[in-house]
Amino acid sequence: MTGSIITRRALIGAGIAGGAGLAAWSLTRDGGAPSSSRNGSGGNIRVAAPSASTADTLDPAKGGLSTDYVRHFMLYNGLTTIDDGSLAPHPSLAESWESTDRVTWHFRLRKGVRFHDGSELTSADVVFSLRRHAVPALGSKMATIAEQFASVRADGRHGVTIELTGANADLPTILAQSHFLIVKDGADKPDGNGTGPFRLQQFSPGVRTLVVKNGEYWYPGRPALNSIELISIPDEVSRVNALLSGDVQLVMALNPRSTRRIENAPGHDLMITPSSLYTDLIMRQDTMPTGNPHFVQAIKHLVDRPLVNRSLFRNTATIANDHPIPPFHPFYNAEIPQNTLDLDKARWHLQQSGLSGVRLPVYASQAAEGSVDMASIMQEFGSRVGLNLAVNRVPADGYWSTHWMRHPLSFGNTNPRPTADLVFSLFYQSSADWNESGWKDERFDRLLVEARGEPDDLRRKDLYGEMQRIVHDKCGVMIPVFISLIDAFDKRLKGMRPVPLGGFMGYRFSEYVRWED
Repeated sequence: MTGSIITRRALIGAGIAGGAGLAAWSLTRDGGAPSSSRNGSGGNIRVAAPSASTADTLDPAKGGLSTDYVRHFMLYNGLTTIDDGSLAPHPSLAESWESTDRVTWHFRLRKGVRFHDGSELTSADVVFSLRRHAVPALGSKMATIAEQFASVRADGRHGVTIELTGANADLPTILAQSHFLIVKDGADKPDGNGTGPFRLQQFSPGVRTLVVKNGEYWYPGRPALNSIELISIPDEVSRVNALLSGDVQLVMALNPRSTRRIENAPGHDLMITPSSLYTDLIMRQDTMPTGNPHFVQAIKHLVDRPLVNRSLFRNTATIANDHPIPPFHPFYNAEIPQNTLDLDKARWHLQQSGLSGVRLPVYASQAAEGSVDMASIMQEFGSRVGLNLAVNRVPADGYWSTHWMRHPLSFGNTNPRPTADLVFSLFYQSSADWNESGWKDERFDRLLVEARGEPDDLRRKDLYGEMQRIVHDKCGVMIPVFISLIDAFDKRLKGMRPVPLGGFMGYRFSEYVRWED
Protein backbone atom coordinates (compact mmCIF):
# COMPACT_ATOMS: atom_id res chain seq x y z
CA MET A 1 0.00 0.00 0.00
CA THR A 2 3.02 2.27 -0.05
CA GLY A 3 2.20 5.56 -1.66
CA SER A 4 -1.50 4.75 -2.07
CA ILE A 5 -4.08 7.53 -2.08
CA ILE A 6 -6.85 6.75 0.39
CA THR A 7 -9.78 8.59 1.89
CA ARG A 8 -9.82 9.85 5.43
CA ARG A 9 -12.75 7.51 6.21
CA ALA A 10 -10.72 4.51 4.98
CA LEU A 11 -7.68 5.60 6.96
CA ILE A 12 -9.63 5.78 10.20
CA GLY A 13 -11.74 2.70 9.59
CA ALA A 14 -8.97 0.36 8.50
CA GLY A 15 -6.25 1.51 10.87
CA ILE A 16 -2.59 1.37 9.84
CA ALA A 17 -1.33 -1.91 11.22
CA GLY A 18 -0.14 -4.66 8.95
CA GLY A 19 2.22 -5.06 6.05
CA ALA A 20 5.70 -6.47 5.82
CA GLY A 21 7.44 -3.16 6.34
CA LEU A 22 6.98 0.47 7.27
CA ALA A 23 4.15 1.62 5.04
CA ALA A 24 3.08 5.12 4.08
CA TRP A 25 -0.21 6.47 2.87
CA SER A 26 -1.13 9.83 1.37
CA LEU A 27 -4.41 11.57 2.01
CA THR A 28 -5.13 14.12 -0.71
CA ARG A 29 -8.28 16.22 -1.01
CA ASP A 30 -9.79 16.63 -4.46
CA GLY A 31 -11.64 19.65 -5.72
CA GLY A 32 -11.28 23.36 -5.19
CA ALA A 33 -9.52 26.07 -7.11
CA PRO A 34 -6.00 27.30 -6.38
CA SER A 35 -5.85 30.23 -4.02
CA SER A 36 -4.00 33.38 -5.01
CA SER A 37 -0.33 33.65 -4.20
CA ARG A 38 2.17 36.43 -4.43
CA ASN A 39 4.72 34.09 -5.94
CA GLY A 40 3.48 34.04 -9.52
CA SER A 41 5.05 31.37 -11.71
CA GLY A 42 8.69 31.77 -10.71
CA GLY A 43 8.86 28.69 -8.53
CA ASN A 44 9.80 30.71 -5.45
CA ILE A 45 8.13 29.39 -2.31
CA ARG A 46 8.13 29.97 1.43
CA VAL A 47 7.75 27.04 3.82
CA ALA A 48 7.13 26.99 7.56
CA ALA A 49 8.31 24.45 10.11
CA PRO A 50 7.32 24.42 13.78
CA SER A 51 10.68 24.90 15.43
CA ALA A 52 13.77 27.04 15.19
CA SER A 53 16.50 28.18 17.55
CA THR A 54 19.44 30.50 17.81
CA ALA A 55 21.39 27.22 17.78
CA ASP A 56 20.25 26.54 14.19
CA THR A 57 23.24 25.29 12.28
CA LEU A 58 24.74 24.78 8.84
CA ASP A 59 26.68 21.79 10.14
CA PRO A 60 24.85 18.53 9.32
CA ALA A 61 26.54 16.73 12.21
CA LYS A 62 24.97 19.10 14.72
CA GLY A 63 21.40 19.21 13.41
CA GLY A 64 18.80 18.78 16.11
CA LEU A 65 15.54 20.26 14.84
CA SER A 66 13.31 19.74 11.81
CA THR A 67 14.41 23.09 10.39
CA ASP A 68 18.03 21.90 10.57
CA TYR A 69 17.22 18.70 8.70
CA VAL A 70 15.32 20.55 5.96
CA ARG A 71 18.11 23.11 5.58
CA HIS A 72 20.81 20.47 5.39
CA PHE A 73 19.03 18.40 2.73
CA MET A 74 18.72 21.54 0.60
CA LEU A 75 22.46 22.22 0.76
CA TYR A 76 24.18 18.84 1.01
CA ASN A 77 23.94 15.24 -0.21
CA GLY A 78 24.70 11.95 1.48
CA LEU A 79 26.32 8.83 0.09
CA THR A 80 22.83 7.32 0.00
CA THR A 81 19.30 8.69 0.16
CA ILE A 82 15.85 7.56 1.28
CA ASP A 83 13.21 9.33 -0.78
CA ASP A 84 10.18 7.06 -0.81
CA GLY A 85 7.93 5.07 1.45
CA SER A 86 9.92 1.85 1.12
CA LEU A 87 12.63 3.23 3.43
CA ALA A 88 15.22 1.48 1.28
CA PRO A 89 18.51 3.30 0.62
CA HIS A 90 19.13 4.50 -2.93
CA PRO A 91 22.33 5.76 -4.59
CA SER A 92 23.19 9.42 -4.18
CA LEU A 93 26.82 10.58 -4.04
CA ALA A 94 27.70 6.89 -3.97
CA GLU A 95 26.58 5.30 -7.21
CA SER A 96 27.16 1.79 -5.80
CA TRP A 97 28.30 -0.10 -2.71
CA GLU A 98 29.09 -3.66 -1.71
CA SER A 99 30.02 -5.80 1.29
CA THR A 100 30.47 -9.53 1.69
CA ASP A 101 30.56 -9.63 5.49
CA ARG A 102 28.67 -6.44 6.51
CA VAL A 103 31.85 -5.31 8.28
CA THR A 104 33.92 -3.99 5.39
CA TRP A 105 31.99 -1.79 2.94
CA HIS A 106 33.21 -0.41 -0.38
CA PHE A 107 31.52 2.68 -1.84
CA ARG A 108 32.10 3.92 -5.39
CA LEU A 109 31.53 7.66 -5.72
CA ARG A 110 29.76 9.39 -8.54
CA LYS A 111 32.20 11.27 -10.78
CA GLY A 112 31.82 14.87 -11.88
CA VAL A 113 29.96 16.06 -8.78
CA ARG A 114 30.94 19.55 -7.68
CA PHE A 115 30.54 21.58 -4.54
CA HIS A 116 28.89 24.97 -4.76
CA ASP A 117 32.34 26.60 -4.83
CA GLY A 118 33.19 24.62 -7.98
CA SER A 119 35.57 22.08 -6.45
CA GLU A 120 35.10 18.43 -7.35
CA LEU A 121 33.82 15.88 -4.85
CA THR A 122 36.46 13.25 -4.08
CA SER A 123 36.99 10.48 -1.58
CA ALA A 124 38.88 12.93 0.66
CA ASP A 125 35.65 14.84 1.30
CA VAL A 126 33.80 11.69 2.31
CA VAL A 127 36.62 10.47 4.55
CA PHE A 128 36.78 13.85 6.28
CA SER A 129 32.99 14.08 6.69
CA LEU A 130 32.65 10.65 8.29
CA ARG A 131 35.76 10.82 10.46
CA ARG A 132 34.85 14.17 12.00
CA HIS A 133 31.96 12.58 13.94
CA ALA A 134 34.56 11.00 16.23
CA VAL A 135 35.98 14.38 17.30
CA PRO A 136 34.55 15.06 20.78
CA ALA A 137 34.73 18.83 20.40
CA LEU A 138 32.43 18.68 17.38
CA GLY A 139 29.44 17.50 19.39
CA SER A 140 28.06 15.32 16.60
CA LYS A 141 24.53 14.08 17.18
CA MET A 142 25.65 10.80 15.61
CA ALA A 143 28.82 10.34 17.69
CA THR A 144 27.43 7.17 19.26
CA ILE A 145 26.63 5.68 15.85
CA ALA A 146 29.97 6.78 14.40
CA GLU A 147 31.76 4.79 17.09
CA GLN A 148 31.07 1.82 14.82
CA PHE A 149 33.49 3.26 12.22
CA ALA A 150 36.75 1.43 12.95
CA SER A 151 38.30 3.10 9.91
CA VAL A 152 37.29 5.23 6.94
CA ARG A 153 39.83 5.42 4.16
CA ALA A 154 40.11 6.51 0.55
CA ASP A 155 40.29 3.91 -2.19
CA GLY A 156 41.59 6.06 -5.02
CA ARG A 157 40.01 9.37 -5.98
CA HIS A 158 36.44 8.08 -6.17
CA GLY A 159 36.33 5.14 -3.78
CA VAL A 160 35.84 4.89 -0.01
CA THR A 161 36.18 1.88 2.26
CA ILE A 162 34.46 1.83 5.65
CA GLU A 163 35.45 -0.83 8.11
CA LEU A 164 33.13 -1.29 11.07
CA THR A 165 33.86 -2.52 14.58
CA GLY A 166 31.23 -5.20 14.01
CA ALA A 167 28.78 -6.29 11.36
CA ASN A 168 25.94 -3.91 10.54
CA ALA A 169 23.61 -4.74 7.68
CA ASP A 170 21.98 -1.30 7.94
CA LEU A 171 25.00 0.87 7.12
CA PRO A 172 23.70 2.16 3.73
CA THR A 173 20.46 3.19 5.46
CA ILE A 174 22.31 4.86 8.32
CA LEU A 175 24.42 6.91 5.91
CA ALA A 176 21.26 8.41 4.42
CA GLN A 177 20.58 10.31 7.65
CA SER A 178 21.00 14.08 7.51
CA HIS A 179 23.82 14.05 10.05
CA PHE A 180 26.00 12.03 7.68
CA LEU A 181 25.65 14.43 4.73
CA ILE A 182 28.96 15.20 3.07
CA VAL A 183 30.83 18.46 3.62
CA LYS A 184 34.02 19.64 1.97
CA ASP A 185 37.36 18.31 3.17
CA GLY A 186 38.73 20.59 5.88
CA ALA A 187 35.43 22.37 6.58
CA ASP A 188 35.64 22.35 10.37
CA LYS A 189 32.77 24.83 10.46
CA PRO A 190 30.59 24.03 7.42
CA ASP A 191 29.04 27.13 5.89
CA GLY A 192 26.56 25.61 3.46
CA ASN A 193 29.06 24.81 0.71
CA GLY A 194 27.72 21.39 -0.27
CA THR A 195 26.86 19.44 -3.37
CA GLY A 196 23.12 19.78 -2.82
CA PRO A 197 20.30 21.05 -5.03
CA PHE A 198 20.34 24.58 -3.60
CA ARG A 199 22.95 27.20 -2.77
CA LEU A 200 22.82 29.22 0.41
CA GLN A 201 21.95 32.89 -0.04
CA GLN A 202 21.05 33.93 3.50
CA PHE A 203 21.04 32.25 6.90
CA SER A 204 19.82 33.88 10.12
CA PRO A 205 19.70 31.32 12.96
CA GLY A 206 16.28 31.18 14.55
CA VAL A 207 14.84 33.44 11.84
CA ARG A 208 15.12 32.29 8.23
CA THR A 209 17.09 30.42 5.61
CA LEU A 210 17.02 31.50 1.96
CA VAL A 211 18.39 29.20 -0.74
CA VAL A 212 18.51 29.51 -4.52
CA LYS A 213 18.62 26.86 -7.21
CA ASN A 214 21.97 25.20 -7.88
CA GLY A 215 22.06 25.47 -11.65
CA GLU A 216 24.95 22.98 -11.82
CA TYR A 217 23.38 20.29 -9.71
CA TRP A 218 24.66 16.84 -10.61
CA TYR A 219 21.19 15.26 -10.97
CA PRO A 220 19.71 16.26 -14.35
CA GLY A 221 16.45 18.20 -14.15
CA ARG A 222 16.63 18.91 -10.44
CA PRO A 223 15.69 20.99 -8.61
CA ALA A 224 12.63 22.53 -10.23
CA LEU A 225 12.13 25.41 -7.79
CA ASN A 226 14.11 28.62 -8.15
CA SER A 227 14.25 29.51 -4.48
CA ILE A 228 12.98 28.46 -1.07
CA GLU A 229 12.63 30.55 2.06
CA LEU A 230 12.49 28.42 5.20
CA ILE A 231 11.01 30.01 8.31
CA SER A 232 9.71 28.86 11.66
CA ILE A 233 6.19 29.46 12.99
CA PRO A 234 6.04 27.68 16.37
CA ASP A 235 2.31 28.19 16.89
CA GLU A 236 0.36 25.61 14.89
CA VAL A 237 -2.73 27.77 14.35
CA SER A 238 -0.53 30.55 13.04
CA ARG A 239 1.11 28.12 10.61
CA VAL A 240 -2.29 27.16 9.24
CA ASN A 241 -3.33 30.80 8.99
CA ALA A 242 -0.14 31.63 7.09
CA LEU A 243 -0.82 28.85 4.60
CA LEU A 244 -4.44 29.77 4.00
CA SER A 245 -3.59 33.46 3.59
CA GLY A 246 -0.90 32.67 1.00
CA ASP A 247 2.02 33.87 3.12
CA VAL A 248 3.54 30.37 2.93
CA GLN A 249 2.94 27.54 0.48
CA LEU A 250 3.90 24.51 2.59
CA VAL A 251 3.63 23.75 6.31
CA MET A 252 4.36 20.73 8.46
CA ALA A 253 3.34 19.26 11.82
CA LEU A 254 -0.34 20.12 11.67
CA ASN A 255 -2.65 19.20 14.50
CA PRO A 256 -5.32 16.75 13.29
CA ARG A 257 -7.93 19.17 14.60
CA SER A 258 -6.81 21.64 11.93
CA THR A 259 -7.36 19.31 9.00
CA ARG A 260 -10.98 20.37 8.49
CA ARG A 261 -9.87 23.95 7.93
CA ILE A 262 -7.57 22.73 5.15
CA GLU A 263 -10.25 20.44 3.71
CA ASN A 264 -12.68 23.35 3.51
CA ALA A 265 -10.18 25.79 1.98
CA PRO A 266 -10.08 25.89 -1.84
CA GLY A 267 -6.70 25.32 -3.40
CA HIS A 268 -5.01 23.39 -0.60
CA ASP A 269 -4.13 19.75 0.01
CA LEU A 270 -3.33 17.53 2.97
CA MET A 271 -0.85 14.67 3.16
CA ILE A 272 -1.23 12.37 6.16
CA THR A 273 1.57 9.84 6.60
CA PRO A 274 1.50 7.20 9.37
CA SER A 275 4.93 7.08 10.97
CA SER A 276 6.95 6.03 14.00
CA LEU A 277 7.00 9.58 15.39
CA TYR A 278 6.10 9.64 19.06
CA THR A 279 5.79 11.95 22.04
CA ASP A 280 6.84 10.18 25.24
CA LEU A 281 6.70 10.90 28.94
CA ILE A 282 10.24 10.62 30.30
CA MET A 283 10.75 9.27 33.80
CA ARG A 284 14.40 9.70 34.69
CA GLN A 285 15.81 6.47 36.11
CA ASP A 286 18.96 8.08 37.51
CA THR A 287 17.05 10.15 40.07
CA MET A 288 14.27 9.68 42.57
CA PRO A 289 11.33 9.45 42.82
CA THR A 290 10.85 8.66 39.12
CA GLY A 291 13.57 5.99 39.22
CA ASN A 292 11.31 3.80 41.34
CA PRO A 293 10.15 0.85 39.15
CA HIS A 294 6.72 0.82 40.80
CA PHE A 295 6.25 4.48 39.88
CA VAL A 296 7.12 3.65 36.25
CA GLN A 297 4.53 0.89 36.16
CA ALA A 298 1.93 3.13 37.78
CA ILE A 299 2.40 5.71 35.01
CA LYS A 300 2.21 3.09 32.26
CA HIS A 301 -1.20 1.97 33.55
CA LEU A 302 -2.47 5.52 33.97
CA VAL A 303 -2.91 6.31 30.28
CA ASP A 304 -6.07 5.89 28.24
CA ARG A 305 -4.41 5.40 24.86
CA PRO A 306 -7.61 5.24 22.77
CA LEU A 307 -8.67 8.50 24.44
CA VAL A 308 -5.34 10.12 23.51
CA ASN A 309 -5.76 8.91 19.94
CA ARG A 310 -9.37 10.05 19.72
CA SER A 311 -9.22 13.40 21.50
CA LEU A 312 -5.74 14.60 20.49
CA PHE A 313 -5.25 13.03 17.07
CA ARG A 314 -8.77 12.42 15.68
CA ASN A 315 -7.99 8.69 15.40
CA THR A 316 -5.13 9.27 12.94
CA ALA A 317 -2.51 7.92 15.36
CA THR A 318 -1.52 4.31 16.07
CA ILE A 319 -1.76 2.82 19.57
CA ALA A 320 1.72 2.27 21.04
CA ASN A 321 2.92 -0.02 23.81
CA ASP A 322 5.71 1.84 25.64
CA HIS A 323 8.49 0.92 23.23
CA PRO A 324 9.55 2.68 20.00
CA ILE A 325 8.73 0.05 17.37
CA PRO A 326 5.29 0.57 15.72
CA PRO A 327 2.91 -2.25 14.74
CA PHE A 328 3.61 -1.79 11.03
CA HIS A 329 7.38 -2.35 11.44
CA PRO A 330 8.68 -5.73 10.19
CA PHE A 331 10.41 -6.39 13.54
CA TYR A 332 7.40 -5.50 15.72
CA ASN A 333 6.78 -7.89 18.60
CA ALA A 334 3.02 -8.48 18.73
CA GLU A 335 3.28 -10.89 21.68
CA ILE A 336 4.04 -8.25 24.29
CA PRO A 337 0.94 -7.63 26.44
CA GLN A 338 -0.60 -4.25 25.65
CA ASN A 339 -0.42 -1.74 28.48
CA THR A 340 -3.87 -0.25 29.05
CA LEU A 341 -5.63 2.11 31.43
CA ASP A 342 -5.98 0.16 34.68
CA LEU A 343 -6.60 2.38 37.69
CA ASP A 344 -6.42 -0.51 40.15
CA LYS A 345 -2.94 -1.51 38.95
CA ALA A 346 -1.85 2.13 38.83
CA ARG A 347 -3.06 2.71 42.40
CA TRP A 348 -1.32 -0.44 43.70
CA HIS A 349 2.01 0.39 42.04
CA LEU A 350 1.78 3.97 43.26
CA GLN A 351 1.22 2.78 46.83
CA GLN A 352 4.19 0.42 46.54
CA SER A 353 6.35 3.33 45.37
CA GLY A 354 5.42 5.36 48.43
CA LEU A 355 4.41 8.34 46.28
CA SER A 356 0.69 8.52 47.01
CA GLY A 357 -0.23 12.14 47.61
CA VAL A 358 3.24 13.44 46.77
CA ARG A 359 3.24 16.48 44.47
CA LEU A 360 5.26 15.79 41.31
CA PRO A 361 5.85 18.46 38.64
CA VAL A 362 5.73 17.39 34.99
CA TYR A 363 7.03 19.66 32.24
CA ALA A 364 5.14 19.88 28.95
CA SER A 365 5.32 22.17 25.94
CA GLN A 366 3.94 22.68 22.46
CA ALA A 367 7.45 21.74 21.33
CA ALA A 368 6.60 18.11 22.17
CA GLU A 369 3.50 17.50 20.10
CA GLY A 370 0.42 16.74 22.17
CA SER A 371 2.32 16.74 25.47
CA VAL A 372 0.29 19.50 27.15
CA ASP A 373 -2.99 17.67 26.56
CA MET A 374 -1.43 14.32 27.45
CA ALA A 375 -0.22 15.77 30.74
CA SER A 376 -3.69 17.11 31.51
CA ILE A 377 -5.29 13.72 30.82
CA MET A 378 -2.76 12.00 33.07
CA GLN A 379 -3.29 14.62 35.76
CA GLU A 380 -7.01 13.84 35.80
CA PHE A 381 -6.58 10.07 35.96
CA GLY A 382 -3.77 10.47 38.47
CA SER A 383 -6.06 12.31 40.86
CA ARG A 384 -8.26 9.20 40.96
CA VAL A 385 -5.44 7.00 42.28
CA GLY A 386 -3.72 9.44 44.60
CA LEU A 387 -1.07 10.81 42.22
CA ASN A 388 -0.67 14.59 42.40
CA LEU A 389 0.78 15.68 39.05
CA ALA A 390 1.43 19.41 38.69
CA VAL A 391 1.53 20.31 34.98
CA ASN A 392 4.08 23.00 34.15
CA ARG A 393 3.41 24.30 30.67
CA VAL A 394 6.60 25.91 29.41
CA PRO A 395 7.29 27.82 26.16
CA ALA A 396 8.30 25.97 23.02
CA ASP A 397 11.23 28.32 22.51
CA GLY A 398 14.22 26.79 24.26
CA TYR A 399 12.35 23.73 25.50
CA TRP A 400 14.84 21.21 24.13
CA SER A 401 17.87 22.92 25.65
CA THR A 402 16.26 23.99 28.93
CA HIS A 403 13.75 21.32 29.96
CA TRP A 404 14.04 18.14 27.89
CA MET A 405 15.69 15.39 30.02
CA ARG A 406 16.50 17.97 32.71
CA HIS A 407 13.65 17.15 35.09
CA PRO A 408 12.49 13.91 36.70
CA LEU A 409 9.32 14.16 34.59
CA SER A 410 9.27 15.80 31.16
CA PHE A 411 8.13 15.02 27.63
CA GLY A 412 10.21 14.15 24.58
CA ASN A 413 9.35 13.99 20.90
CA THR A 414 11.28 11.52 18.76
CA ASN A 415 11.36 11.78 14.98
CA PRO A 416 11.05 8.60 12.89
CA ARG A 417 14.16 6.58 12.17
CA PRO A 418 14.42 4.12 9.23
CA THR A 419 15.76 1.16 11.24
CA ALA A 420 15.19 -0.40 14.64
CA ASP A 421 18.93 -0.26 15.25
CA LEU A 422 19.04 3.51 14.84
CA VAL A 423 16.22 4.31 17.25
CA PHE A 424 17.51 1.85 19.84
CA SER A 425 21.12 3.03 19.44
CA LEU A 426 20.28 6.73 19.64
CA PHE A 427 17.68 6.70 22.43
CA TYR A 428 17.93 3.48 24.45
CA GLN A 429 21.54 2.28 24.48
CA SER A 430 23.10 2.95 27.87
CA SER A 431 25.83 5.19 26.45
CA ALA A 432 23.60 7.15 24.04
CA ASP A 433 23.60 10.93 24.39
CA TRP A 434 19.82 10.91 23.86
CA ASN A 435 19.15 8.11 26.36
CA GLU A 436 16.19 10.12 27.59
CA SER A 437 15.36 8.30 30.81
CA GLY A 438 18.98 7.62 31.75
CA TRP A 439 18.27 3.92 32.09
CA LYS A 440 20.87 1.16 31.76
CA ASP A 441 20.32 -2.48 30.90
CA GLU A 442 23.30 -4.68 30.11
CA ARG A 443 21.32 -7.39 28.34
CA PHE A 444 19.63 -4.81 26.13
CA ASP A 445 23.03 -3.40 25.13
CA ARG A 446 24.34 -6.89 24.28
CA LEU A 447 21.27 -7.72 22.22
CA LEU A 448 21.64 -4.44 20.31
CA VAL A 449 25.12 -5.35 19.13
CA GLU A 450 24.08 -8.92 18.30
CA ALA A 451 21.02 -7.86 16.29
CA ARG A 452 23.01 -5.27 14.35
CA GLY A 453 25.22 -7.92 12.77
CA GLU A 454 22.74 -10.79 12.50
CA PRO A 455 22.31 -11.79 8.82
CA ASP A 456 19.13 -13.81 9.32
CA ASP A 457 16.02 -11.61 9.44
CA LEU A 458 13.99 -14.08 11.49
CA ARG A 459 16.70 -14.17 14.12
CA ARG A 460 16.97 -10.37 14.02
CA LYS A 461 13.23 -10.14 14.62
CA ASP A 462 13.59 -12.36 17.69
CA LEU A 463 16.41 -10.22 19.03
CA TYR A 464 14.62 -6.93 18.42
CA GLY A 465 11.48 -8.46 19.86
CA GLU A 466 13.22 -9.22 23.14
CA MET A 467 14.63 -5.69 23.19
CA GLN A 468 11.13 -4.28 22.80
CA ARG A 469 9.97 -6.37 25.74
CA ILE A 470 12.83 -5.13 27.92
CA VAL A 471 12.03 -1.50 27.11
CA HIS A 472 8.31 -2.14 27.66
CA ASP A 473 8.94 -3.75 31.06
CA LYS A 474 11.82 -1.71 32.47
CA CYS A 475 12.57 1.54 30.65
CA GLY A 476 11.42 4.86 32.06
CA VAL A 477 9.45 6.02 29.04
CA MET A 478 5.71 5.94 28.41
CA ILE A 479 4.77 6.01 24.71
CA PRO A 480 0.98 6.18 24.21
CA VAL A 481 0.66 6.48 20.42
CA PHE A 482 2.62 6.85 17.20
CA ILE A 483 1.74 10.13 15.53
CA SER A 484 0.94 10.48 11.85
CA LEU A 485 2.75 13.21 9.94
CA ILE A 486 0.44 15.91 8.57
CA ASP A 487 1.64 18.34 5.92
CA ALA A 488 -0.52 20.91 4.16
CA PHE A 489 0.32 22.78 0.99
CA ASP A 490 -0.86 24.96 -1.85
CA LYS A 491 -2.17 22.69 -4.62
CA ARG A 492 0.09 24.39 -7.13
CA LEU A 493 3.02 22.75 -5.38
CA LYS A 494 3.34 19.43 -7.21
CA GLY A 495 5.29 16.28 -6.44
CA MET A 496 4.60 15.89 -2.73
CA ARG A 497 4.59 12.25 -1.66
CA PRO A 498 4.73 10.49 1.72
CA VAL A 499 8.07 9.48 3.24
CA PRO A 500 7.48 8.25 6.81
CA LEU A 501 10.75 9.65 8.18
CA GLY A 502 9.41 13.12 8.87
CA GLY A 503 7.31 15.93 7.49
CA PHE A 504 8.12 17.53 4.14
CA MET A 505 8.82 14.10 2.56
CA GLY A 506 11.25 13.11 5.26
CA TYR A 507 12.65 16.68 5.14
CA ARG A 508 13.79 16.08 1.54
CA PHE A 509 11.01 17.84 -0.40
CA SER A 510 13.18 20.58 -1.90
CA GLU A 511 14.82 18.38 -4.50
CA TYR A 512 11.61 16.81 -5.79
CA VAL A 513 8.73 19.30 -5.84
CA ARG A 514 7.81 21.86 -8.50
CA TRP A 515 5.52 24.87 -8.77
CA GLU A 516 2.77 25.02 -11.39
CA ASP A 517 0.43 28.02 -11.76
